[in-house]
Amino acid sequence: MPLTFRRSFRIFPGVRLNINRRSWSITLGAGPGPRHTINSNGTRTTSMDLPGPFGYRTTRRRNR
Repeated sequence: MPLTFRRSFRIFPGVRLNINRRSWSITLGAGPGPRHTINSNGTRTTSMDLPGPFGYRTTRRRNR
């Protein structure tokens, strides 16, 4: 079983800094609205919780 490392820090209300073993990311947004995440690898993700067992997520990767 591999060991994992993940830390999350609240910088401001609605802004989080997430750090794991390979990268870091910043998440903007809180509450019932959409959340936007940008990580150090260049991936941008927008996600939103919908009522019931539904959720929405779209991911864009930067061109290398």
